[in-house]
Amino acid sequence: MVARTRFDTDPCPVARSVNAIGDWWSLLIVRDAFDGSRRFGEFQRSLGIAKNILAARLRALEKAGVLRGVPAPDGGSHREYVLTDKGRALFPVIVALRQWGEDQCFTPDEDHSRLLDSRTNSPLRRLQIRAADGRLVEPEDTVVEKVREPESAE
Repeated sequence: MVARTRFDTDPCPVARSVNAIGDWWSLLIVRDAFDGSRRFGEFQRSLGIAKNILAARLRALEKAGVLRGVPAPDGGSHREYVLTDKGRALFPVIVALRQWGEDQCFTPDEDHSRLLDSRTNSPLRRLQIRAADGRLVEPEDTVVEKVREPESAE
C-alpha cells in the first residue's frame, strides 16, 4: 500500500486542513455529526461505509481534535462522538461545500437536500467573502502572504 502524503508541517493552511479532514469520508462524518449522528452505527448506516474504514476515520478525527469520544449518556458500554470546538468551527466549511454543491452539482429540476434555519424554516443566506471594509471579495481581489515566524533573539 502506498503511504499517504502528509502535510503536518506544510506552511499552507489549506494543506494542513486537508491533512486533518480532507478525505471524503471524514468530511461526510463531520457533516453527519452536524446533522445529529453520534453513534458508530448511526454513521455506518447513514454513510454505508465499511466498519473498519469508519473506525479508522473516527480515530483520525479524534486525533485531529475534531471529534471527541464520550461515554453514552444512557450508561451503555458504547461511546458517542461529539464535535469539539475545533469540529464545530468546520460549520462554515460544510455550509460552503453544500452551497457550492447545490449550485454546481445538480440540474435545476433535480431533487436534493437543503439546509434550513431551524427558527424560520427558510434556507440560509449564501455565504459571501467580504473584506474588512465590508465589500465583496472575489478570487482576483486576493493575494497570499507568506507569514514567517519572528526570528528569535539570541
